[in-house]
Amino acid sequence: MSDQIKFIVDSLNKEPFRKNYNLITFDSLEPMQLLQVLSDVLAEIDPKQLVDLREEMPEQTAKRMLSLLGILKYKPSGNATDMSTFRQGLVIGSKPVIYPVLHWLLQRTNELKKRAYLARFLIKLEVPSEFLQDETVADTNKQYEELMEAFKTLHKEYEQLKASGFSTAEIRKDISAMEEEKDQLIKRVEHLKKRVETAQNYQWMLKIARQLRVEKEREEYLAQQKQEQKNQLFYAVQRLQRVQNQLKSMRQAAADAKPEIETGFLHVGQAALKLPTSGLMKRLEEEIKFNLYMVTEKFPKELENKKKELHFLQKVVSEPAMGHSDLHELESKINEINTEINQLIEKKMMRNEPIEGKLSLYRQQASIISRKKEAKAEELQEAKEKLASLEREASLKRNQTREFDGTEVLKGDEFKRYVSKLRSKSTVFKKKHQIIAELKAEFGLLQRTEELLKQRHENIQQQLQTMEEKKGISGYSYTQEELERVSALKSEVDEMKGRTLDDMSEMVKKLNSLVSEKKSALASVIKELRQLRQKCQELTQECDEKKSQYDSCAAGLESNRSKLEQEVRRLREECLQEESRYHYTNCMIKNLEVQLRRATDEMKAYISSDQQEKRKAIREQYTKNIAEQENLGKSLTQSPRLESSGLISAHCNLHPPETSGKTKSCTRKSWSKYETSKNVA
Repeated sequence: MSDQIKFIVDSLNKEPFRKNYNLITFDSLEPMQLLQVLSDVLAEIDPKQLVDLREEMPEQTAKRMLSLLGILKYKPSGNATDMSTFRQGLVIGSKPVIYPVLHWLLQRTNELKKRAYLARFLIKLEVPSEFLQDETVADTNKQYEELMEAFKTLHKEYEQLKASGFSTAEIRKDISAMEEEKDQLIKRVEHLKKRVETAQNYQWMLKIARQLRVEKEREEYLAQQKQEQKNQLFYAVQRLQRVQNQLKSMRQAAADAKPEIETGFLHVGQAALKLPTSGLMKRLEEEIKFNLYMVTEKFPKELENKKKELHFLQKVVSEPAMGHSDLHELESKINEINTEINQLIEKKMMRNEPIEGKLSLYRQQASIISRKKEAKAEELQEAKEKLASLEREASLKRNQTREFDGTEVLKGDEFKRYVSKLRSKSTVFKKKHQIIAELKAEFGLLQRTEELLKQRHENIQQQLQTMEEKKGISGYSYTQEELERVSALKSEVDEMKGRTLDDMSEMVKKLNSLVSEKKSALASVIKELRQLRQKCQELTQECDEKKSQYDSCAAGLESNRSKLEQEVRRLREECLQEESRYHYTNCMIKNLEVQLRRATDEMKAYISSDQQEKRKAIREQYTKNIAEQENLGKSLTQSPRLESSGLISAHCNLHPPETSGKTKSCTRKSWSKYETSKNVA
């Protein structure tokens, strides 16, 4: 529970709450304040929950919080499993109920914000079935459900775009570039339209050009399909050839796999079987020998070494920490053991036994052979691992190539055939490229001829205009073309007008029929609506009366509350003043009690017959000091070395200037002289 409260306090002290709580202040919050903290956290998740609890009824607060917690799918835990106790604890602001809610909300604030936002649009409104019988309500409900589904799809797309990492700046740049390209294309199209409008039968020519473009696109699509089918056929032929080659090689291997005449031994465990061996059997026998060596010799040794190392490490860990003295002792023991080993070796060498020397040679050779065997086994194991990894990489590369273009890696003769095909295709490509270059050159010539023909056409038009001006009928050809074009446009516009008028008349008929149907359907609803309007007017009047009564009552209560607050403030100030006066009098009484106690102690010490207690009395001490000072003054007056200033200073010491009126002329000088005289004495 303490960790839970600590997490809540840390989260509330951070952004966006900034409450500045500590564990004590948070734990000392009243139920109303604790509910306000819970309401603030809920308002951070859903801004509609931003409410001051002093202006809201407790039942409404509990209903509002429970509805939002239900939307957020909060499940009460611990003692709050019973919903009635949970509601009651939420109404009264019980800490065992509110602390788990706050902990759960603050742990997953961002997730709950998203859930609350989606709940605003995805919680379906349940419409009663009797209302759905009306067509308008049913259509509206259907439209509402369609919009909800559209919102779901749009939100999923938004989340995917958010997770994909596309930056809005790049998208805006692309959009702006595309808009510029669109504007340029529109300008080019308008320019081309202006150039083409002057030509005769340009509509018919546009129609033919559109059909030509559609046919070209269809031709490209068919050519692409044809190429894809050719590629698929080529890949299928290649795959068939590979499968045939594999089948041939497997048949050859099966035909060659006959047992040979010589025999060999197949070792299985400790037994040896005499069997006829083929190439396959030899490979299997080698693998079995290698695996037997690994299992019976290498792995047990490695396991034993690992066990020894583990035992040694456990022993080291179990021992206590070693100091410098322990290390010195171990070093000394190691040196002693080394000296003993050297002495034993020297003794052995002094004996010079020939049998031991031969055995040592055999041992050395056996150890060398075992080391070589282990090294070769390790090399073989590494080679096998490397081969397995390379095979895995090769299979991955094959899969990637299959996924990329659906083909497999070519090998041997297939690759040579593929290279020869590529060479033949390269020659075909060069020929086609040459043909394209020739066509481009011819296209340039045709463009030039087209420009020349256009210039001639313009010259002929200018000559025709000059001839028309000479004959007095300038602009005749242009006006004739314009009239033909305008007449064609007029006929089209007339046809469009007729169609639109027919459509409009049909639409008017449909609208009139719909209006009459809606009127007949809404007649009963309008009657009910009139009755409801009357009820609404009555209820609004009653509400206004109640509201005026409430306002007057609230104003009176507010004025009474302000008076009571002023009176409480005044009484608090009086209470504070009385408290300060009480503490002051208590302090004075304590001081007087201390002084009275001191006076009684002084009287007891002065009156008592015991000399020790009398000596402790302050009066006795003062009288003793006075007698000492008088004796000192007498001794100073009798001394011939002191000056008159010394007498005066001694007199001033006995009678200070503040208390003695006779010695007001004593100065700082006399005090200093008296101090020096005391030091000299």
